[in-house]
Amino acid sequence: MEFNRPRGTRDFLFDEMRLRKEAESSLRNVFENYGYQEIKTPLFEELKLFTTKSGEEIVDQLYNFKDKSDREIALRPEITAPVARLYLNELQKTTSKPIKLYYYGSCFRYERPQKGRFRQFWQFGCELIGAKSPEGEGEVIAMCNDSLNALGITSADININHLGIIRGLFKHFNIDTATQREIMVVIDKGDKELLEDSLVGENPLIDNEELNNVLIKLIDIVGDKTILKDIEELIEPYEEPKEAYEQLKELVDVLENFGVDNYTINLGVARGLDYYTGIVFEVYIPELGAQKQVCGGGTYSLIKVFGGQEIESTGFAFGFDRLMNAIEELQEEKELESHIDVYVAPINDSVRGKAFEIAQILRRNGIRSDVDLNRKKFKKLMNHANNLKVKKVAIIGPKDLEENKITLKDMESGNQEQIAVDELVNTIKGNE
Repeated sequence: MEFNRPRGTRDFLFDEMRLRKEAESSLRNVFENYGYQEIKTPLFEELKLFTTKSGEEIVDQLYNFKDKSDREIALRPEITAPVARLYLNELQKTTSKPIKLYYYGSCFRYERPQKGRFRQFWQFGCELIGAKSPEGEGEVIAMCNDSLNALGITSADININHLGIIRGLFKHFNIDTATQREIMVVIDKGDKELLEDSLVGENPLIDNEELNNVLIKLIDIVGDKTILKDIEELIEPYEEPKEAYEQLKELVDVLENFGVDNYTINLGVARGLDYYTGIVFEVYIPELGAQKQVCGGGTYSLIKVFGGQEIESTGFAFGFDRLMNAIEELQEEKELESHIDVYVAPINDSVRGKAFEIAQILRRNGIRSDVDLNRKKFKKLMNHANNLKVKKVAIIGPKDLEENKITLKDMESGNQEQIAVDELVNTIKGNE
């Protein structure tokens, strides 16, 4: 009988897991340096949590089922909605604002597996709840940028937009909500040909030539802060988008205060969901080609959608798997060091018990250690230590133990020295 992985899932072996843990640790350090605290939410939630957020059409993309009490349950397809639910359940009335939290966990979507896209994937993200100011948005983007730098990813391009500019135009021209949604979905796809066809093709979604032409021109404007003047000129005849434009200008100034200069103003970034209310951003890594987007975020009012009080929040989530692809693509392949610091090798069975004692002493002092468990001959033990790429071997011999000593061998140089058992920990730590 043969058992295979479920389609769209992966196994991670030792070296890959070590690299993923290193990246995870780097991200945690950055987030916690900014004052964020980690939370965890369940792997599954009530189905209605996700249909309320994203609409009934999302059901086709979910792993959903009825539990033994006939409740509709779904494996989480993302973590923003569970965080909003957690806030309403646990934090709304007890924690002062702003609240800074982050999360890391697996998500599930029943989609066609393809390169860079799996049915089980991981997200690493944050939420800043109760801070609407440009300073809050700027700090979140700065943290995103610092996270990428910590991973050694220096080619990332942070594309930012303020949805209020386009929505202000919709308001000016009295475009109904359903049509707005259609247009935003098209914009979100990032396909300019599709957008032009949707606006000025044979069957335009909007029957207003003036608005259509302004939208196409706005989406074409991409660049640094010098393009702000071009945006300003395009929206000059219309009052409704001007406040959003001023907020975008303010954010650009704040980003410079935070030392972020690798951003691109791109009014084609849409995020496609109604609850995004203001600043939105996406991070692209060009070297990843068609799968270049590794992060998306922005300011939103999701908590109100779930029945809570109006409170704006800003957040983002990295596609952790895409980040790992970027690290693999951009960094030189490096040989991983051994996962242990010291291998304890008894010369014969008479000192095997003492070898276990010494291994435990090392472990209890924070030194990663391994010891023979298969009663191998000494020569095979040394070969095993070499295969593990361990730097140091503590050789336990009967004669050395008579003087309460062991022999510590450096596997790179071949040098070895006798050390008192009581000094072993200090000697190893002194050499680290």
